[in-house]
Order: sequence, then C-alpha cells, then structure tokens
Amino acid sequence: MIDLRSDTLTLPSKDMMAFAFAAPVGDAGRQNESGRSCDPSVNQLEDLACQLTGKDAALFMPSGTLGNHVALMTHCTDGKSVLLDDKQHSYRVEKAAFFPYWGGLTPVFFKLSEEGLPLIDSVAAGLDSGVRLLCLENTHNSAGGVFLPQKTLKMLRTLADRAGVPIHMDGARLFNAAIASGMDASEICSYADSVMFCTSKGLGAPMGSLLCGSKEFIQKAAETRKLLGGNLRQAGFMAAAGEYALRHNIPALVEDHRRARELCSLLQDVQTISIPSVVQSNIIILDITGTHLSSSEFIARLKVRGLWLSESGSSHVRMLLYSEISDAEVQQAARILKEFLSEL
Repeated sequence: MIDLRSDTLTLPSKDMMAFAFAAPVGDAGRQNESGRSCDPSVNQLEDLACQLTGKDAALFMPSGTLGNHVALMTHCTDGKSVLLDDKQHSYRVEKAAFFPYWGGLTPVFFKLSEEGLPLIDSVAAGLDSGVRLLCLENTHNSAGGVFLPQKTLKMLRTLADRAGVPIHMDGARLFNAAIASGMDASEICSYADSVMFCTSKGLGAPMGSLLCGSKEFIQKAAETRKLLGGNLRQAGFMAAAGEYALRHNIPALVEDHRRARELCSLLQDVQTISIPSVVQSNIIILDITGTHLSSSEFIARLKVRGLWLSESGSSHVRMLLYSEISDAEVQQAARILKEFLSEL
C-alpha cells in the first residue's frame, strides 16, 4: 500500500528514539526556581525553538491542535472575534475554539485568492470589523501547501499593526514554508506575534508542537495550557525526539517537496481530474469533480488498487509526500492513478 494520506505517517528513526530514551527528564508540569519546567529536556527543546523562530519564549505542547487552541484562547476571551479564512485547519478541522460551549470565539472570514493567498482587501475589511486576532496558516494545508510570500506577510503585518490586532500563525509545517519560500524560519515568524509549529509530521517526531511568542504571552499561555489539560509529566523523552527532529531532519524536507513536484509532473497529462500546475511544498490537492465521484468513493476505489489518499472536501482529495515514500513509489502511485482514471 502506498499511503499518501498525510505526512503524519512519517516514522521516528532508530537514532531519534535512541536519543530520546537517553534524555534526562523531570516533571514538566511543575516549575523550577526560575519559573521553567522541571524537565531539562523540555527546557532544551523550548530554547531551541526560540533560536529557530526568533521568539523570546516557547512552550511545549502535546499537539498542534492544542497549540493553536491555547494560542487563540490566550489572545482572546470568550465571545471575541477571530479573523481567518474558512479553509484554515484551526477552523475547518480543530474547531473547538469556535464552539459556543467550549472556546466561545466568533469566526470572521477573509477570502483567499485562486492561488490560496489572503486577499489583502478582504483582510483589511475584516480587521476594520473589530476582531481581536488575525490567524494565518503557513504552509496552508487545504490550499495545497502554498506558502505566504514575504510581500504578503509584510502587507498583512502592516494592516494588523494599523488595526492594533495581533497575528497568530499556524505554522504546523513552518519549515516546509521556509524551504519553499527560501526565507529563514525566524524571518517568517517575525511577521507574527505568536507561532505554532509541529515537530511531528514530516520532521518525524512521534508527537509534539511548540507555541512561541513573547515572554508575557507564553506565561499566560502556560496557564491556558494547564486549564485545558495540556500539562505533561516526564515529557522529556518526547521533547528530546523533537529536538532531534529540529537538529537533523529539516533538510530532508527538500526531498519531500521534490517528490511532490515529480508526482504532479507525472499526472499533468491526465484529463479527468484537475492537477495543480505548481506544487510549492509536499501537498497536492486534486479536484476530482470531473469523475462524478464523491471524494470518499474516489478514495475507496483507489485504495483497493494499493493507493491511499485522504479527503479534502467533497470534491477534492489530498496527497502528501514524506520520507517513507520512495521515488519508485511515486512512479507507482502515478501509474495506479492513471490506470484508474482511464477506466472511468
């Protein structure tokens, strides 16, 4: 089975796990005399996250979902409005911050261009409506893994500053964005007040994300994390895996991007479905409207042939490339998909 559902299928290496199990640990849910975690490996990962993002402080999270929830609920209180697009993962999948019986936040939407970038006029209008937070996703999962160009980031920062509104960046795949854009991760993060990134996904750690921002924000976020049940005990083992990922696995993301471009290139002559002309990172979104199949049916019929994709709405499916997928499997995936489409 060639499983292209998600880069969360990336497996930790033996070297990563050996490094993790050798890590010193403590009670990450308690503070030392300096106000930091009592787990030295968690502290070391948080310090590394600060170096990579250019932020003053960082907080280890069990998941990216919790990292985003903590960020939104630290920036905003119940009933406040958050400006984002309706395809963002924090709204479309994670959701809970916007549930009236949970986070209680009110979404206000800006529109995306055909290329998946925020429309500046739409963002400006949203900021004028009295929102308390602007949320961005970089790279943008449902928009096909597109990154936010520096020019766009600068304009969004200017608009947000003019409105006095902070920016939170869902950077689950921050380092994919850095590689695709050619920008340093710290430069990307300089346009946001807070940023969340994952050490899992293509980086291969078994779990974990970092929420980064100012010292004052992270102190408040630590309180939010505790209230949401996010405190951990001997978390240093998983933090050390994350540290290994950040020190060793970022360069390998280049190969994921290359294989995504190769797979997309192999499918360019297909007529039945719409193939993106440009792939910027490791995500490919296919528009299958022309097949007259639902995304679930399309996926089920491909799966029995040995190719497993994931849904991205009722008429779109998603393919993600990651380190477990070889060049030969890219070729085979293209053959399976072409043969299936030729029989429709």
